[in-house]
Amino acid sequence: MTRMTPFSSPLLLGFDSMEKTLERIAKSGDGYPPYNIERIRSADECEQLRIVLAVAGFANDDLEVTTEDNQLVIRGRQADEGEREYLHRGIAARQFQRIFVLADGMRVSAATLKNGLLSIDLDRPEPERLVKRINIAVED
Repeated sequence: MTRMTPFSSPLLLGFDSMEKTLERIAKSGDGYPPYNIERIRSADECEQLRIVLAVAGFANDDLEVTTEDNQLVIRGRQADEGEREYLHRGIAARQFQRIFVLADGMRVSAATLKNGLLSIDLDRPEPERLVKRINIAVED
């Protein structure tokens, strides 16, 4: 039995990597750290978004924000302090990796850490509309 996917249409060419990315995202079910995504209104025509992650307890050196291909990858690593003796431990030193897939042309413009919130600003300038005529070769 063959599996039907949204990208199985013969009219959609070259979308194999996007289909694999969507499958990988569907499998990632961890909700840590919690985050918000906001649309920022601006005067220019540029689309702007802001991702805000709750990363309380993480210092600047514990966080890493990178772009890999068309993905925004945010990693957090905390060192567990072994010298403490806890009577109750409700706050764990936890590592995380959160991945967001970026649309073509989307870029990271800034990342700031303030009051335990990591804000990552994204923008996508309006692309130029290009029309290119393709010449048709006639063979005899």
